[in-house]
Amino acid sequence: MLRVTTRFVERIRKGNCWDNAVSERFFATLKKELIHRYHWLSRKDVAAAVAQYIEFFYNNHRLHSSIGYATPAEFEAVNSTTEHAAVAA
Repeated sequence: MLRVTTRFVERIRKGNCWDNAVSERFFATLKKELIHRYHWLSRKDVAAAVAQYIEFFYNNHRLHSSIGYATPAEFEAVNSTTEHAAVAA
């Protein structure tokens, strides 16, 4: 079964626990580190806090074991430099 969205085509396999493992882990972390720690007054407050969490903490300060205990920003910087050097050569 395929589900078509505006960004990509996603395969959905019922009962395959690995299909959404990365996104499920991210949302579990988001809920544990941000959502469940506060009492939110509105959805607008939650949306702003989530955007700030992702942009300023998750991408720039939180270490990720899957990328060698680096932040996503550090990982991108190292890999984009390596990628550009390989293309230029």
